[in-house]
Amino acid sequence: MNHDVPPGGRISGFRLARLLGEWRRRGARQGSADLAAAIRMLVLDGRLPAGTRLPAERELAEALPVSRTMITAALDQLRAEGLVASKRGAGTWISLPAGGSLGIVPDTPLVGHSMVDFARAAPPAVPGVPAAFDRVRRRLPEQLANHGYYEHGLPDLRRRIAARYEARGLPTSPDQIVVTSGAQHALALALRLLTGPGDRVLVEQPSYPNALDAIKAVSAIPVPVAMTETGWDLPGMAAAFRQAAPRMAYLVLDFQNPTAHRLAAEGRAELADLARRARTPLVVDETVVELDLDGDPLDGPPPMASFAEDLVITLGSASKAYWGGLRIGWIRASTEVVHRLVSTRTALDLGSAVFEQMVLADLMADPDAVLAERRALLAAQRDVLMAGLREHCPRWDFRRPAGGLSVWCELDAPISTRVAVVAQNHGVRLAPGSRFGAHGGFERWLRLPYVLPAEVLKEAVRRLGLVAESVAGTAVTTETDATMPVA
Repeated sequence: MNHDVPPGGRISGFRLARLLGEWRRRGARQGSADLAAAIRMLVLDGRLPAGTRLPAERELAEALPVSRTMITAALDQLRAEGLVASKRGAGTWISLPAGGSLGIVPDTPLVGHSMVDFARAAPPAVPGVPAAFDRVRRRLPEQLANHGYYEHGLPDLRRRIAARYEARGLPTSPDQIVVTSGAQHALALALRLLTGPGDRVLVEQPSYPNALDAIKAVSAIPVPVAMTETGWDLPGMAAAFRQAAPRMAYLVLDFQNPTAHRLAAEGRAELADLARRARTPLVVDETVVELDLDGDPLDGPPPMASFAEDLVITLGSASKAYWGGLRIGWIRASTEVVHRLVSTRTALDLGSAVFEQMVLADLMADPDAVLAERRALLAAQRDVLMAGLREHCPRWDFRRPAGGLSVWCELDAPISTRVAVVAQNHGVRLAPGSRFGAHGGFERWLRLPYVLPAEVLKEAVRRLGLVAESVAGTAVTTETDATMPVA
C-alpha cells in the first residue's frame, strides 16, 4: 500500500454523508461494518477516487451522525483492506490495495468458440469508404509531384472540417484546424503543449482509458471528478479547479465515454465560467459527436468552444464516425494555439498520411448523407443489445444512451473484473469497469458496445447471461493485468 499522500480533492462530511445514503442495515449490531461496506462500495464504484481526502473523524461523526468510536472502527477495517491510508499531519485518504487498479487477463485462445470483442467500441467502415478510395486513387497523381508534407493538414480537408463546425454554429476558419493521426495523437499534442511532469489534469470519473493512459504517459497526474447519475458534477468540478489547480482538463461532453451522458448548453455555459475563473484550458474530445442516434447532430448543444473560444481546444476524429483504419483526427483551436501546436508537432512527426486525408475529405463533402446510414444501423444495434440484456441479464441495470457507441451497464454486485475474466472462457472479450477509472474502481460497471452486427450481439449477450449466472455471489479478484487495449 502506498502511504505517500496522492494529489486529490477533499470531500466534506456533509457530502460524504449524502453519498453514503441509507448505509446502515436494519437490525444490524455492527454499525462499523456497515459503514465500512458502504464506503468500500463508493470506492469500488469510482465515486470516491483514490487520493480523495476524507473528512476528520469528528466531522464525519457529526454528519452521519454516529459515534467517533464507530468511525474509527470502520476506517481501521478499510485500512486493513488497503482502501484507506493515513499519515500523521496529513489526514486520511482513499488508497488502493497492493497491485493497483483492477484490469483483465490477456486474451487467450479458445477451443470451440469464436471470440466476440466487446472491449473495443469501434464500428467497421461506413459503406462509402471503398468508393471514396476509388475516387481518390484517380486523383492521387496530382499530389505525387508535391513533397507530401502538410504540417497543418491537407488544405481541402481542413476546409471541410471547418465547414462542419460552421454548420454546427461555430464560426471556424481552416487556419484553426490541425489534422492529426487520430484523436489520440491530437490529445498527445495537447498534453505536450499544455502540461509537464507532475502537472495535474482534471478528468471525468469514469473516463476514456486511452486518454488516462496518455495523461500518465507524460507523467501528468489525472485528478478525477466523479460523474453523477445525471451527468457532470459541476460543483465538484469547481472544487477540483480550486483545490487541485489543474493545468488542463480533458472532457468528453457529447455522449461521454463510457456513460453516454451529454452536457446541455446551460451546463456548458456554467463550465465555461468555471474554467475562465480558474484560467484552465479545456481539451474537449468530440470523437463521437456525429453519432447522435435520437436526433440530428446539427441540432445538438453548441460546441464547447462557442462558450469559451479562448480556453477550449477541440479534438475530433474520423475513427468512430467513418472508420478507425483511416487514422485521421484533428484539433480545432485559436490560430495562436494552432501555431504553437504545429511547432510542438515537428518534434514528433511532420504530418499525417496524404492519401487517407484525401479519402476523408471526399467523405466529408456530404457528411450527413454518408453518416445517416451509420446512425440508423447503430440505433438498431443499440436496441438489440438492450433487449438482449433485459432477457439474459435481468439483474443488470442500464440507461438508454441517446448517442455514442456503448451502454454503461450497472451490475448487481461488484464483480466487473470477475465477469471479464470468466467471460473469456465463454468467448467474450470485455473491458472491466476498472479500466475506466483514473485509479481503478467501478467494479459494479461494464461498458458494452453495440458496434457489432445484430446476430453477433444477440449471441454475445446470451453468453453474458451464462457468465452472470456463473459469477453471481463470487468475490472480486485483483490478480489481473490492466494493459489490454480499449477503443
